[in-house]
Amino acid sequence: MVVNYFADPAGANRERAEQTAQRIGLRAIAIEADVRRGPQVEAMTEETIKRFGRLDIVVNNAGIVRDRTLKKLSAEDWQAVIDTNLTGVYNVSKAVVERLSDGGRIINLASISAAVGFFGQANYASAKAGVIGLTKVLSRELAKRRITVNAVAPGVILTEMGQTIPEATRAEMLKMIPLGRFGEADEVAGVILFLASDLASYVTGQVIHVNGGWWG
Repeated sequence: MVVNYFADPAGANRERAEQTAQRIGLRAIAIEADVRRGPQVEAMTEETIKRFGRLDIVVNNAGIVRDRTLKKLSAEDWQAVIDTNLTGVYNVSKAVVERLSDGGRIINLASISAAVGFFGQANYASAKAGVIGLTKVLSRELAKRRITVNAVAPGVILTEMGQTIPEATRAEMLKMIPLGRFGEADEVAGVILFLASDLASYVTGQVIHVNGGWWG
């Protein structure tokens, strides 16, 4: 298994990726690659094949936020989110599509924001809506090879990104969730594991929402 990371000046991402690989075991390794850069993704894919001999499952989960109202949203903040959250999925999918084993899996991380359209998330919601569209197209293009392509759309999850939401905004969001709580990362991971397993061999082109029942 390969854990991809984007190198930051403090080295925190590398440290976290290596710790994750160590916890996984099973010859898991961390590989640096900026998903915004096609050649880096190609190199990571080649290294993966070299190390493990094959590629069966790909999870596209790189994501950033740069929340601003459209009036205040700069072209740079628009492009930064599109480049990571949407173009990154394209770059990885493009690199792996010919190398992925028949019967393999591609699982893309979308977001409730793509369905609801949160205030101040024009860039993020647009990118994640694009991920959903790309997921549906790829599910058709790769079906003849029995490769399934699905998306998971989390609601508000208590990750580092989720915890950056202002407290007052989180309180209002909580009122919208029928289950009455925010999600945990493990609950999203469980759905990803399902889609990666043989149990989901007849599931493709779908968007599975993990949001505690939040709609509208």
